[in-house]
Amino acid sequence: MSSPDQPSLPDNSVETSSVDAAPVSSPVNAETLLKLITTEYESLPRQLKRIASYMSQQSDRIMVDRISDIARECEVHPSAIVRFSQRFGFSGFSEMQALFREAYTHKASPVQNYQQRIRSMIANKSQKASGGDLARECVHATLSGLERLALELDDEAFDKAVDLVVNADNIYVVGVRRSFAVADYLVYNLQHTNKRIHLISGLGGSYREQMRSVRANDLVIAISFTPYGKETQHCLRIAQHHQAKTLIITDSNLSPLAKRANAVLLVNEGSSFAFRSLSATLCLCQALFIAVAYRLELKVDEMSEQVGFED
Repeated sequence: MSSPDQPSLPDNSVETSSVDAAPVSSPVNAETLLKLITTEYESLPRQLKRIASYMSQQSDRIMVDRISDIARECEVHPSAIVRFSQRFGFSGFSEMQALFREAYTHKASPVQNYQQRIRSMIANKSQKASGGDLARECVHATLSGLERLALELDDEAFDKAVDLVVNADNIYVVGVRRSFAVADYLVYNLQHTNKRIHLISGLGGSYREQMRSVRANDLVIAISFTPYGKETQHCLRIAQHHQAKTLIITDSNLSPLAKRANAVLLVNEGSSFAFRSLSATLCLCQALFIAVAYRLELKVDEMSEQVGFED
């Protein structure tokens, strides 16, 4: 197979041996297409699943991405992007991309500007970036993630998440690796309520032991992003076995954690030089706590720092 870095192929370039049957008609807009991708995801071949995940997580970038960019990110040949487009009823990638251009052209999102700027910085070999330049790129990446969160927040899903937290007897929060910081922060916030809050740290590999007391009236909040922590998925299976409610904070409806969740909150962070920010996810968790505190009618002085440990 050729390297995905090679120039993009024309839209009519297809590996005929693996073309899938396409729907009779193509979706009429980007939102309909993304819903169809979610519905059809499990039936897609492995390479097309990679593309589907990218489409779901980076829908705001599709309008400016080249076919070779997507192929590189998904680690597939550009012809796989064409097959994917045809699988969903389009003649080729350009026709599918037009839906996203129509959907996002009139939205004032800084994400596309950021992606163009970062490409230019990487491509400009003649000018060495200063520390301040790199710092500002990180800031811009963070801002793009926050802006996208504000634009794409699902009010209905958010209200359902608040209901789950308010009505839970016990709340267990799990997140591994980079998501652990978010889980710990959410636990810290929720401990300002009268709820019984548990951080599933997995210390010493004790995920199963820390999840043993989960019951049907409890809530497990799982935070995980691609490539999705196996430990977090394990904790969710235990929660579902005990019929506990589940709230998932993740980056795609195609996430394996989202399949049987009671509520899903989506957040896609901006990334700077392949390093993803956590700012939008932390902001979402803080917003969740504030909404819960409002519903529980907590007083401000009940949430403030308690004086203690005085010498």
